[in-house]
Amino acid sequence: MSDMKIGIIGCAGRMGRMLIKQVSETAGCTVAGGTEAPGSSFLGEDLGPLAGQVKLDAVVTDDTAALFDTVDAVIDFTSPKATVQHAKLAAEKGKILVIGTTGMTNEEQAEINAAGSSGVIVQGANMSLGVNLLAQLTRKVAAILDEDFDIEVLEMHHRHKVDAPSGTALLLGKAAAEGRNVDHDAVADRGRDGITGERKRGDIGYAVLRGGNVVGDHTVMFAADNEIIEISHKAGDRAIFARGAVRAALWAKDKPAGTYDMMDVLGLGD
Repeated sequence: MSDMKIGIIGCAGRMGRMLIKQVSETAGCTVAGGTEAPGSSFLGEDLGPLAGQVKLDAVVTDDTAALFDTVDAVIDFTSPKATVQHAKLAAEKGKILVIGTTGMTNEEQAEINAAGSSGVIVQGANMSLGVNLLAQLTRKVAAILDEDFDIEVLEMHHRHKVDAPSGTALLLGKAAAEGRNVDHDAVADRGRDGITGERKRGDIGYAVLRGGNVVGDHTVMFAADNEIIEISHKAGDRAIFARGAVRAALWAKDKPAGTYDMMDVLGLGD
């Protein structure tokens, strides 16, 4: 069986370089190409040295459509607007797209879901095994504890992160809402400032911190009178997200068209 050919969009960025390294070091797959924006100074460079690897005889281009033509799967950690277009390409060409991009609007997410009718889309707000286990635990704990326990999601990321709350924080909050069988958007309290009044019973609150080079810290707190339960995950290196994304791409091989998530990949569904 031949190795899966994987392309990396945004291959010269921090995450792109980690993905090149992870694909290169993972059995069963190979780096087959990568793209950057038109005008990038990295165009024409071999992908291997970008990630501290030997030459791979695959160079950086700005032709995303051509990349989809030559690979089995594409991994995308870019921006919502770009990712929507990549999902449409995956559907058009019948290829696998693994999405680690976060910060989608409802409209953008609907377009990605629609692309799953023709392509294989694997999307994760967070690609790490530990975070997905945390989401599963959050769902189960929320289902057990009643509204005497207030739910707060606390997260911290590096100073360069552009969306808040993070996609991972929202993943956890939505898992808590699923556990309680409530509409997340109806109970989410995503920001507090000024005289807000008392906390509303049943709300799921979010607290967002930004600073330094923190990869990602997340805690779900269940707070009742006289007792607090906390479950947490701390990411020490972005390599955990690259590992998960490559695992998702390999898992998706030969899967029928559809939109999948990391719970499917990791076999953590109920």
